[in-house]
Amino acid sequence: MADPSSYRPKPGQIPDSPGVYRFRDEHRRVIYVGKAKSLRQRLSSYFQDLAGLHPRTRTMVTTAASVEWTVVSTEVEALQLEYTWIKEFDPRFNVKYRDDKSYPYLAVTMNEEFPRVQVMRGQKKKGVRYFGPYGHAWAIRDTVDLLLRVFPVRTCSAGVFKNAARTGRPCLLGYIGKCAAPCVGRISPEDHRALAEEFCDFMAGRTGAYLRRLERQMQEAAEEMEYERAGRLRDDIEALRRAMEKSAVVLADATDADLIAVAEDELEAAVQIFHVRGGRVRGQRGWVTDKVEAVDTAGLVGHALQQLYGEERGEGVPKEVLVPALPDDFAAVSHWLGDRRGTQVSLRVPQRGDKRSLMETVQRNAQQSLVLHKTRRASDLTTRSRALEEIAEALELQSAPLRIECYDISHFQGDDVVASMVVFEDGLARKSEYRRFQIKGRAGDTQLWHGQGQDDVRSMHEVITRRFRRYLNDRERTGEWTEEHDAVEGGEVTASLTDEDGRPRRFAYPPQLVVVDGGQPQVAAAQRALDELGIDDIAVCGLAKRLEEVWLPGQDDPVVLPRTSEGLYLLQRIRDEAHRFAITYQRAKRSKRIRTSPLDDVPGLGETRKQALIKHFGSVRRLRAATVEQICEVPGIGRKTALSVAATLSRSAPSVAVNTATGEILGDDTEDTPEATDPSTAPRETARVPGEGGAAPLQGMAPQPPEGGPGRGGDETAGPTGGSPGPPRAAGAPDDGAAGQTGGPGVSGPAEQKGPDGRTAPDGGPDQASPQTAPKNRGQQT
Repeated sequence: MADPSSYRPKPGQIPDSPGVYRFRDEHRRVIYVGKAKSLRQRLSSYFQDLAGLHPRTRTMVTTAASVEWTVVSTEVEALQLEYTWIKEFDPRFNVKYRDDKSYPYLAVTMNEEFPRVQVMRGQKKKGVRYFGPYGHAWAIRDTVDLLLRVFPVRTCSAGVFKNAARTGRPCLLGYIGKCAAPCVGRISPEDHRALAEEFCDFMAGRTGAYLRRLERQMQEAAEEMEYERAGRLRDDIEALRRAMEKSAVVLADATDADLIAVAEDELEAAVQIFHVRGGRVRGQRGWVTDKVEAVDTAGLVGHALQQLYGEERGEGVPKEVLVPALPDDFAAVSHWLGDRRGTQVSLRVPQRGDKRSLMETVQRNAQQSLVLHKTRRASDLTTRSRALEEIAEALELQSAPLRIECYDISHFQGDDVVASMVVFEDGLARKSEYRRFQIKGRAGDTQLWHGQGQDDVRSMHEVITRRFRRYLNDRERTGEWTEEHDAVEGGEVTASLTDEDGRPRRFAYPPQLVVVDGGQPQVAAAQRALDELGIDDIAVCGLAKRLEEVWLPGQDDPVVLPRTSEGLYLLQRIRDEAHRFAITYQRAKRSKRIRTSPLDDVPGLGETRKQALIKHFGSVRRLRAATVEQICEVPGIGRKTALSVAATLSRSAPSVAVNTATGEILGDDTEDTPEATDPSTAPRETARVPGEGGAAPLQGMAPQPPEGGPGRGGDETAGPTGGSPGPPRAAGAPDDGAAGQTGGPGVSGPAEQKGPDGRTAPDGGPDQASPQTAPKNRGQQT
């Protein structure tokens, strides 16, 4: 616990102007961000007598080790900078509402040639119109299903759209009248976009004029005795009214407003937001947060406004925002909201009428949300606490392991060896702290091993060494070095470790427990890595998959936890999460390696120009045979790039394929051509000739001539060039590597070995069967 007086700024150092300040802990991590009209007055309030501070503020200032500030010209700039820093540094003592990016929105992709209506989650994209958020995705689909009868806008994915355009047949919605089928040209791009605009206008609340227009068209059709058309219009009107009934009118004056309500107690606060557009509730969402700083209702409202509108622009910010209490910096917040919308925004507390009644409804929703959250969390917190206590008791730890790190190794038959590190704090996953490693066989400048193959023990030793070497380097950099670590050599230090920005993307925080996925060998490797680094205050254990046994270093027998143990369940969750994270990375890395091409080695050649080259020449083989002038004919390829392409492809000589069933030498015509991926045209089984393109040698393979050709059942065999017969071979004589070849001089037969009786035998040893008794498929690859 630090003494605030140890880092208190000297009198006169703090300016009396608006600005943003941040407190850092002993690890240089930002733990609190705040803004102030007067930095001098605000910061001075933190360094008064600790007994007079709020308990949460007292905890913050005693945890911090330094304070710094940035001066700005206006309060609006301070508000924007505070939001940016909170988003960037994620301070632990700032109020942070639960991220609501999982809420579904009804989106219309107006940035496409043929706009598409769909359900979207996550970050908002430019050029897309959003409506919502909604509580459930099925509510969006029900609404869209009703509206497609009147607005048959495209809803299919890009793949389905392209397939329909290629075949000339629309999807099912096109046949039943719920899609205008722009994929097959039934509607022009301009008319389809106008249809999408009408859909957006209706969703935005401009429904009255459209309904009146449909009713007028229905009356005209009835007067002209077009009863079928009038009946369809009548059904369209009913469908629109049913869609409108899903969101009842709450404000008669067709107001566009967001209503924010807050329910709080001493420890937590819940925020509920109702989005009203055109007088109807179009969406609702809520947050729950821990009150980790001394903040009142006005402060909670200010934080909610920052998170709600920090990423919004234009129509994403409504004309009116109704709140239960005005934030302290009311003028600055109003100006900030106006800047984000582009016009003035009314921020006020409703006093009477329908808006006051609706605010009370939102307030009741917030209160119910807080009660429900506390009920769930009470049970969850009790379970997590019991699990941590059981782990501490089983492993004989001095205290419950509040931070647990788990490591797992993943590879594919010894290739693409990777490792994962997942972090659980207080029994919950902290995904921002996850890390992944490529196994290199070294740590820092020390080469440990070659880094390939199925050696989980060495891989685990390397990962633990690299992770905690970075931790020790960070301690040395921040001045926390102790004498017992003087013998540890410096290792690799990443750029994120040398930053002074306080971002939580470093290995600065050690765990109380390290869990490895494996048994006794992996545990011993992890413990040996920590011992070599001189770290003796971190516990290590391993969880074996077979019997879910917990292994400890230096013990011959595992610790067996009861199957109903909450501690075992937590360890299993951590281990499974590490396995998922590792195998996801390994698969992505393997997929990237499989998709490599000789053109990947050309410096400065991007994906677009690669595709242009392949499209122009048809294959890499034809591109390799092209001249520099021919390559320059491709649009976007200059002479310098053409020279680089030609030089790179000339260095990567093509490999020669051999059909192992017939021994036939196959050309390189299939390289990167459409036929190469067609199973019906691919050779049945091939192998690469040794010495060609760096191909691996073929063990125990002698190429055979085609069935019925010379050399099979005859007295003569093809010569080395495949054009003239070779010398005759006596029946039962061993294959000397020349007879039966159909390829060029680069193809050699199997090596000869002397048997016990002095006779030669094919590669594979003297005990190999003679040619008369050998199976016919002896030339196939094994």
